Amino acid sequence: MNSLPTYPEFAPLSLEMAQEIAPHLVSLPDGISEYSFAGLYLFRHRYGYRISLKDDFIILSGERDGKRFFITPCCATGMETIGELFQTHDYWKLISPAFLAKNGKAMRDGGYLPEDDRDNFDYLYLRSDLATLSGKRFHKKKNHVNAFEHAYPVFGTKDLNPSTRDDALAVLEAWVSREERPEDTDYAAAKEALELIERFDMTGQVLYVDGFPVAWTLAELVADGTMAAVHFEKARVDFRGAYQYINYAFARSLPETVEYINREQDLGDEGMRQAKLTYRPVGYVEKYRVVRQEK
Repeated sequence: MNSLPTYPEFAPLSLEMAQEIAPHLVSLPDGISEYSFAGLYLFRHRYGYRISLKDDFIILSGERDGKRFFITPCCATGMETIGELFQTHDYWKLISPAFLAKNGKAMRDGGYLPEDDRDNFDYLYLRSDLATLSGKRFHKKKNHVNAFEHAYPVFGTKDLNPSTRDDALAVLEAWVSREERPEDTDYAAAKEALELIERFDMTGQVLYVDGFPVAWTLAELVADGTMAAVHFEKARVDFRGAYQYINYAFARSLPETVEYINREQDLGDEGMRQAKLTYRPVGYVEKYRVVRQEK
């Protein structure tokens, strides 16, 4: 049964839509981190996501900071529909290179000129790099990992699943207790991801010291399983090196069929940008946007 409304009607995202939406997203070639059902559903409240289906073409509508936007995850569409959407939205975001390849000429002919959205580029890393941290490029990161192993000789990891969910939740609560404005963080989305872990096709690890949970990470496989998009990574800061170690351990847990790890965007935050650069990205998942032209 089709639970998606037909364009121009829109409806809020629901868990019941997962079976219909997920196949449209999982095979997309670019590996945009937002383009998974969990990536959209868990942030539905933050962005007010609503969805519509026009033939086989998914359209998402949302709002942030008083501006309305729309998203077209895949496929080709007529520019007439884009024109209609721009009548009620301020900008078009998360346009992928693959979408541009199919629709670029029609977009330009219609006067839609995409621009780089650098603050939302996803950072790409080779799984083999993060799983080995070998060579001078990763010398400091490997030192953090070695220091963690030396400081906490009794440690280990377990898969993040319903049996280890409460341990991950305990780490999350310890993490958020240090945040001055939890409502501005991804705390609510991370908590819901753990609570609904059985409903999503996600993979992750929990890190323990002397049987005590200190860090966790949770990701989804995208781009036909060749890339792991890390949606959440949390650690107790009172265990030095826990962040570096869970990053390392998770990369080692992934199968060799996963070539890249996508650690998402920096949102223009300079501190986050520098932190992501220290892991030596090998590239980016580029994203573009089009702003409505004032008449």
